[in-house]
Amino acid sequence: MQAEVNFCLRCGTRLVQAERYGRTRRVCPGCNWIYFENPKVAAAVYIDQGGKVLLVRRAIEPSRGLWSLPAGFVDAGEDPASAAERECLEETGLQVAVVNLITVLFGQEHARGAHIMFFYRANVISGELTPGDDVDQAAFFARDDLPPLAFSTTRRVLELAG
Repeated sequence: MQAEVNFCLRCGTRLVQAERYGRTRRVCPGCNWIYFENPKVAAAVYIDQGGKVLLVRRAIEPSRGLWSLPAGFVDAGEDPASAAERECLEETGLQVAVVNLITVLFGQEHARGAHIMFFYRANVISGELTPGDDVDQAAFFARDDLPPLAFSTTRRVLELAG
């Protein structure tokens, strides 16, 4: 999904569609600046304690009321592993430490979602499990008794990590 960039960020001229570098892109007819859309990047943590996995229930759309791994967008200039730790703290109240990378997945599951997702295994360092940010519940679930999941990437990572 192309972002709605209609004017050149350098000179202010209205952009036009033109073939550049093998695909149609937004181009400035005045100064030849090309708008390259950057992918959205997100990061998530997989935490297993005693055979139970940490999940959060989404309090926002899309998939409100369904469960996923603690996750969120990576800020510009932010290490994805640090973003995963930050998002977990914001959504669950738990400070965690990333142990290793499980996988990187590509594919946008909804219009506002990430294109690239980093999934990390992490351990809890401290904190008290309390939902926050854009979730209304956080809990550990037995892998054979999972609640309804929001995203296919969550299912895939649960398969890979298990």
